[in-house]
Amino acid sequence: MSETQIDRSFSAFTKHLRQTEISLPADLIAQSLDELNGKSFPTTRIEAWKYTRLTKLSKLSPTFAVQHEGVNSASFAIHSTGNRVVLENGALHLNTTQFEAVNGLSIKRFSECSTEELQHIGSLLTLENEPFNALNTAFLQEGIFIQIDDNAQIDAPIELIHLLSKVECAATIRVFIHVGKFAKAALTMGTWSAGADKSILNAVSEIHVSEGAHFTLRKLQSEEEGNFQICTEEIEQKKDSVFTMHTVTLNGTLVRNNVRVRVNGTNCETNLYGAYLLKGNQHADNHTVIDHMMPHCLSNELYKGVIDEQATAVFNGKVFVRKDAQKINAFQSNGNVLMTDTASVNSKPELEIYADDVKCSHGSTTGQLDEEAVFYLQSRGISERSARNLLVEAFIGEVLDKNNNQDFTNKTNAILNARFGWER
Repeated sequence: MSETQIDRSFSAFTKHLRQTEISLPADLIAQSLDELNGKSFPTTRIEAWKYTRLTKLSKLSPTFAVQHEGVNSASFAIHSTGNRVVLENGALHLNTTQFEAVNGLSIKRFSECSTEELQHIGSLLTLENEPFNALNTAFLQEGIFIQIDDNAQIDAPIELIHLLSKVECAATIRVFIHVGKFAKAALTMGTWSAGADKSILNAVSEIHVSEGAHFTLRKLQSEEEGNFQICTEEIEQKKDSVFTMHTVTLNGTLVRNNVRVRVNGTNCETNLYGAYLLKGNQHADNHTVIDHMMPHCLSNELYKGVIDEQATAVFNGKVFVRKDAQKINAFQSNGNVLMTDTASVNSKPELEIYADDVKCSHGSTTGQLDEEAVFYLQSRGISERSARNLLVEAFIGEVLDKNNNQDFTNKTNAILNARFGWER
């Protein structure tokens, strides 16, 4: 039976879910429902999903969990101090969420927001031909509103934990972040599971980076196999701002990361770094867009993957340079190492340039470990396994070492050791 024949509609997928009770703008809800009405899951005939099959996901009929499982979320924490928000199965876990008073920082639920604040929700989000964004909006369970004031320098960690702990459960979560003018802050986001299976996390983040602000987002994705994750980040930068994002994908049956950055100001810097280390039957799909709308900006994008056993990966990165966006420096690179003959990757870096005074480059490489290098290391008394690990570490370390947060690095290394036997 073909994929098209077994695709299911979103109405079947959501039959056990309830529409959001959060007071989002009415036109936003209506547009989301209209986008889902009569629609089926995307197939590989659609360009944006050409290399990612959603058959297994489309067969699910998930429910919203009505209670927590009492999982000790502290074991998933990356930081030991600071503000931590724990969302288990899409609902706020009050017992493990911790807040510390920090000047210039406000974290609250959408239900605690004013009508004026809620009017900003969805202002960055694309709904047309983006069914998972529409699904997130129409069936939103919980929203977290983070406000960083002008000139605030937030040194204390801010951490958001997404945890799945139920079977065939859906978690739909929205995060809205406003970084004020000349502010500086960082957010760490971890996606985990404990006892979950055939469950899906659909998380959307909208991030406004104001004039002169510096904001860093770090994501560590390590759900158990058998679970699905669709993550979307929509970012807008204003002039003189710096946005940096680190995405590390280590586990999960299917992980899709959609990142879109609108560089809507002059003299901006944008950095996207991604690492994916896959094995088994995992599938990770990174889709990124950096849209240069104004002149005199710089963007760096570096994604690297190590794919083992029967795992598959996708990288589709696109850089737009608009007509009036002169003096742009944009660099994009994707590299992959296939550890077996059964591993595969589809890489598609793209540039779309409408300005004539720019410096842009992109590239993609895919190959296997250099057997001569493995043999050389073995000849120096290193075991074959250790030799391969050293070469993998050297390859992927270029991306992992871009991160400058020790807590994040320590957690990543611990998972690499436990899951792959790699010590860094």
